[in-house]
Amino acid sequence: MKRRIAVMAAVAVLVSVRLSYAGALGIPLDGFLTQFQTFVVGLGLIIGLVGLVGYVGSLMDNPFSNILAGSVGFFSKAGLLGGGVVLMGLSNAGGHLVLTTGNKSELATGYSTLYGDSAGGFGPIKDVLKTLVWELSRWRNEEAARAGATPPIPENSITKPPSAELAPGQMDTDSLPPYEVLDALLDDYVEKDMGTAGLIAAGHDPELVERVVRLVDTAEYKRRQYPPGPKISQKNFGRDRRLPITNRWREPRPS
Repeated sequence: MKRRIAVMAAVAVLVSVRLSYAGALGIPLDGFLTQFQTFVVGLGLIIGLVGLVGYVGSLMDNPFSNILAGSVGFFSKAGLLGGGVVLMGLSNAGGHLVLTTGNKSELATGYSTLYGDSAGGFGPIKDVLKTLVWELSRWRNEEAARAGATPPIPENSITKPPSAELAPGQMDTDSLPPYEVLDALLDDYVEKDMGTAGLIAAGHDPELVERVVRLVDTAEYKRRQYPPGPKISQKNFGRDRRLPITNRWREPRPS
């Protein structure tokens, strides 16, 4: 029962965050609420909405509002922070475990918001690359259909181009390579411990290698603050792979 309530809370705040900042930015929801209602009901959970527009608006009422207004994705990140506050409040009140939603591709590149979508006590897919998340989702739906049940994961959540919805029309590919390309590079760099010269020799684009390696190395401080989660790969972040933070260590560039 507690696990159901924890997931319910996470989904409820996630939906409210999206509704709050997406609506304020004029981002079409594209059936987002209906999609998540279908998903939650399919899991046998209860959904609730928590409005965060007032919370986010209050963050803009400060001496630094002009600076913050120019920050890319500030409004959406503020919504995530508000969602994190509500989730942790529910956790403290009921003793529930808040689940974070980040996958290994996002953790690797720092594609998350501290104290926002990374707030929680357990990261169930933190060691699962994005492409594997999609693969597992398709497998789960296929197994449900094979058993004569309704597939629990909305197809649109698998096929829709990934977006953090930081701005109208924003896509993950605006700042990251396609996940099929990114995950192949991450597998070689993180799992196989290839250096930059080895990555280029393996056929990865040199400019992409330099950019992704820099993202991975500089995001270590975020990963250190991420909650624990299951290990499914040969080398996960944390116990198996740790980088220095304070001495500005970076993977040597190819000569």
